[in-house]
Amino acid sequence: MHRTNELHRAAAFTSTLSSSLPARPRAPCGARLARRLLPLAVAAALPLAAAEPPANVGTVLVTAPRLAEMPLNASADGADGLRPLRSATSDTASLLRNIPGVSLYGAGGVSSLPAIRGLADDRLRIKVDGVDAIASCPNHMNPALSYIDPTSVDGLKVYAGITPVSVGGDSIGGTIIATTPPPAFAEPGTGSIARGEAGAFYRSNGGARGANLSAAYLTESLGLSYAGATAEAGNYRAGGDFKTRSATGRPGHALPLDEVGSTAYRTRNHTLAIAHRGGNHLVEAKFGLQDMPYQLYPNQRMDLLDNSQSRVNLRYLGSFAWGSLEARAYHEKVEHFMDFGDDKRYWYGSASGGASAVDGAPCSPPGAACAAGMPMYTESRTTGLTVKADLGLGEGELARVGGEYQGYRLDDWWPPSGGGMWPNTFWNVRDGVRDRAAIFAEWEARASERWLALAGVRYERVETDTGPVQAYNSAVPPATTLVPAFNSRARARADGNVDATLLARYTPDAGLDVELGLARKVRSPSLYERYTWDSRGMEMLMVNWFGDGNGYLGDPDLEPEKAHTASVTLDWHAPDRSWELKATPWYTRVTDYVDAVRCPTSLGGACTSANLGATQSFVFLQFANQAARLHGLDLSGRMALGKNAWGDWGVAAVASLTRGRNLDTGDNLYNIMPANATLTLTHKLEGWTSALELALVGAKDDVSAVRNEVRTAGYGLLNLRVSHAWRTVRLDLGVENILDRRYDLPLGGAYLGQGTTMTASPVGSVPRWGTAVPGMGRSVQAGITVKF
Repeated sequence: MHRTNELHRAAAFTSTLSSSLPARPRAPCGARLARRLLPLAVAAALPLAAAEPPANVGTVLVTAPRLAEMPLNASADGADGLRPLRSATSDTASLLRNIPGVSLYGAGGVSSLPAIRGLADDRLRIKVDGVDAIASCPNHMNPALSYIDPTSVDGLKVYAGITPVSVGGDSIGGTIIATTPPPAFAEPGTGSIARGEAGAFYRSNGGARGANLSAAYLTESLGLSYAGATAEAGNYRAGGDFKTRSATGRPGHALPLDEVGSTAYRTRNHTLAIAHRGGNHLVEAKFGLQDMPYQLYPNQRMDLLDNSQSRVNLRYLGSFAWGSLEARAYHEKVEHFMDFGDDKRYWYGSASGGASAVDGAPCSPPGAACAAGMPMYTESRTTGLTVKADLGLGEGELARVGGEYQGYRLDDWWPPSGGGMWPNTFWNVRDGVRDRAAIFAEWEARASERWLALAGVRYERVETDTGPVQAYNSAVPPATTLVPAFNSRARARADGNVDATLLARYTPDAGLDVELGLARKVRSPSLYERYTWDSRGMEMLMVNWFGDGNGYLGDPDLEPEKAHTASVTLDWHAPDRSWELKATPWYTRVTDYVDAVRCPTSLGGACTSANLGATQSFVFLQFANQAARLHGLDLSGRMALGKNAWGDWGVAAVASLTRGRNLDTGDNLYNIMPANATLTLTHKLEGWTSALELALVGAKDDVSAVRNEVRTAGYGLLNLRVSHAWRTVRLDLGVENILDRRYDLPLGGAYLGQGTTMTASPVGSVPRWGTAVPGMGRSVQAGITVKF
């Protein structure tokens, strides 16, 4: 009877928590499913949690392999490895740059979009302290990793391709996990302590500067901590002239020919954490706040001019004789605003000189002939709950079960500002809903002294819906037909997605590990992929998170992407790991891959016959399900070269090759990183550490024809980092791009950093199709950190 009552209480508690999520009378999507699935997971775990642990139990040791925590195809970097890189960047995603298979889509100065083996953005699951964040912007200007400053990152882990179901879900490319420092407490018998750290940095290119502060008050059972950071920069300079025009579209404001417009940013992040430890139980609460006054974008037609985020993240972790239990609940609110930044034309309409004017003249009042910018607002709410239990089944065997729920609400609207954006508010997505509920089970075992195995299965239910839309002027084509057609159709969609993973590791001797992996991964389309609806050119150009300058249109009938991946990892190493070489060939086949096609003429607007055949211009596209294939090879290795009077010497290398093709059209997939390698010579002497790095990138010739993707040339960069650590002070110095090489970013997209960006092909102005975003020229950096 006691157990039965406990099960009822667990189910009632979870149902109550689910029902408190943001409500929407018209679409009770995922809340129903959460009430069905999560009580089962919670009810199964809580009776075990209620059992009293045996006396004198400290940290429970389960003699299982924990293969899910670190497969051979995964990579991890802790605070020690990340610390030398922090002064070189304000973009947390760039800390991943030396991980095999990882590349970065260019974006704003703090918001690069990671790609794993050619799959990026929404195709990855990215978690920050256990929280799944969703980019709430039609240009994805606020991705998950933009909410954590590099100085706050304690660890990064990347699961490439083959991802255990306990850390995957709603993704096909892999998982990235970023963590801040774990809760800390005073040692027994030491009473209370207070400690902190302060730091500052400066980078010469763009005048980037910033500061960070962390402080903690600790007792044996209570930990209070704060971490804050601020960073800002102006536009950076390329290694040489890359454009022929200096106009920005603003009278009296021009940019030098080597200055990369719209690369300035300013951001502030704060985190307050409270943790309590009692016996084998830990309760933690984190409160996060971001204030980003601006982040300009060189490959987007709009700029981020305000982004505020607040987050509450609650966690419980308990250790028991049978294993461990972890539960998490979080809520996030995002308010986002876009318009034209200082380097882009602000005034439009015939009263400002028309679309062909190089500079838009100020005009008034806003109306049919005068447009004052193009304000765009986005608001979102995300609420999540996860429960996970690790169960020791005996010697060398472990089971892991859990459940998850995420409720996401999105509104995306653009107030009237004049000209073609008049007289009504444009609704891009209204009352958007994306609810996701999941359960999973995973088993790990040591089959013998030489074999480890992992198997897992995951089921997810993803439900999406949106409300009616409205055009700036519903009496003007194509809105006359598109608005009633969209509003009258059934828009709710429900997907039942099944993931499965198999991993096996064989260790024939002390110098070799071999890991085989198979996985099926499924991702449901995002709200922007399914529900953006207007085929007029200007509106389509504002929906783009690829940085290619093209316009995009959604499709409510998109099916989930289903990826099947196979990989083999060979890990040769010395018994003491003084040298190691790892190679991973991999293959992925995706059905219903969400690619793009030229939008059909039946949709009207910018979907013209000329658009269908354009080859050297920005174009207009619609998302479509097609088949795709990706394959490649990741290599990494390191070796100690020796030790002499000058110190300890070593070498490390990372290389990747990725190919991607659309099997329906024969076209190349968009933004696939060309062959690349990084060679690093390392040195240590007493408190000094240094690294001389040579980064090599091949030419990008395999480009997407349907998107008119721009080719880029190959290049090589030389970078230097030097650090010295004393007991309480650390100094970091470095030079990026020592030779001031002029090069284009292969994944940087099209240059849209200045000029008349609202129209696809402006006359006599910037941007012009065919110009890629250049990389940064030489930059000298310095950073200092002081502990107290």
